[in-house]
Amino acid sequence: MNSKKFVLAMVSKVTIVLLEIGFFAIVLFQYYGPTIFSNMESVGFTVTLLLYIIVYIALGNLFRAFKIADYSIAETIFSQLLAFGIADLLLYGEFCMIRHNYVNIVPGLLTVGCQLLAAALWALLAKRMTMLFSKPEKTLIITGVPDTRDFIRKLRKLKYILWVEKVIPYDALGLEWKKQLDPYEAVIFYEVEGSTRRAEMLWYCMQGRKSLYVTPRLEEIEMQGFGARHLIDTPLMKYEYHSERFWYNLFKRLSDIVVSLLALIVTSPIFLIVSIAIKIEDRGPVFFTQKRCTKNGRIFEIIKFRSMVVDAEQGGNVIPCRSGDPRITRVGRVIRKLRVDELPQILNVLKGDMVRFGPRPERIEHVEAYTKEIPEFAFRLRVKGGLTGYAQIYGKYNTNPYDKLRLDLQYIEKQSLMLDFKLLLLTIKILFVPESTEGFTEERSAEIGKESREAEKKE
Repeated sequence: MNSKKFVLAMVSKVTIVLLEIGFFAIVLFQYYGPTIFSNMESVGFTVTLLLYIIVYIALGNLFRAFKIADYSIAETIFSQLLAFGIADLLLYGEFCMIRHNYVNIVPGLLTVGCQLLAAALWALLAKRMTMLFSKPEKTLIITGVPDTRDFIRKLRKLKYILWVEKVIPYDALGLEWKKQLDPYEAVIFYEVEGSTRRAEMLWYCMQGRKSLYVTPRLEEIEMQGFGARHLIDTPLMKYEYHSERFWYNLFKRLSDIVVSLLALIVTSPIFLIVSIAIKIEDRGPVFFTQKRCTKNGRIFEIIKFRSMVVDAEQGGNVIPCRSGDPRITRVGRVIRKLRVDELPQILNVLKGDMVRFGPRPERIEHVEAYTKEIPEFAFRLRVKGGLTGYAQIYGKYNTNPYDKLRLDLQYIEKQSLMLDFKLLLLTIKILFVPESTEGFTEERSAEIGKESREAEKKE
């Protein structure tokens, strides 16, 4: 990041932080503080304000609420709402516990309204200033594969950050590769195999302070599972089998049971309403089951609310959902948009077939097809399938299998209770981001169906 972008980003972040904290400070000092902290007022005010600052900034960083250039205005505003909204709610809970009674929520709601208005105005102004004063970086893509069209299509959404000017095949770089890299402010190594020359290029870009991006190889992601061990004066790194830790898995299972039971109680009205709506529409079954693969290749039946017509996959043929799929019912369109169709999987978690956080369990046909194309895809089966994971939060429904694998392996190699908590909070945000449910194109849907049918024939 150049100095102008850095200064602009810092000024933007400081501005919104001061605004949001300022509104909370006003309601704290003018209303909640005097009625709650009857003794040691100054200590109560100070601790509460510091706690709010810590929670708000931590959540803001988690939800990327300060990254004005990277996301749309609407997503930035929503990220801000989650950050200060959760912080406000936590502190309101603190006030209720101190008073041992409910306190008036109206001043808090007025504060949230002011904070939301401030976030909207800030996002609009900051986005315009960013577009006005920050030029996109001249970008070079060095590719190790012949087809980069899909990758460039994705980058076009970030054209105000990265402006792709040239694509050079890695094998076409000559001895004077430094001259080819020099004119560019950003360099992306796309699917380039590890080699001595690649390492030299990466080091050269870092020395030149270029914005440097790399699509990681699977072995590079697996390196994240290693931890430093200072046994002798020669540095050692030992592989940590995160998915096999007894106490972590025990706590995860116990928390899955408790959370699933609570979730079933809380969502029982939704279960009832959706079940009635599905029955009324076409009199068909409420639930839809499908065989999926989980840890060590074990097969189980995943449960969903039925969102498509009965017998949507004629004759059992695999036909992945695509954008605007005519098989989706009217109720199905609503529950898919709201992510309600996945709710019955709470039962799968309670039974132990799934966990809350982990790679999404794939269909048997997909696992066979993907593993044939990418043998490492079987690595996902080292852990149980989950309700949500890296691929759901950082990817989309139509993210290609290799990218899904890379995302899921990042979770498998780094999983921890803290990471699970982070994914829980990020899932709250992703539930309201429609882009992540984008379906396959009709062409890609047909390709997957064909691959699955061929796999069945060869069995």
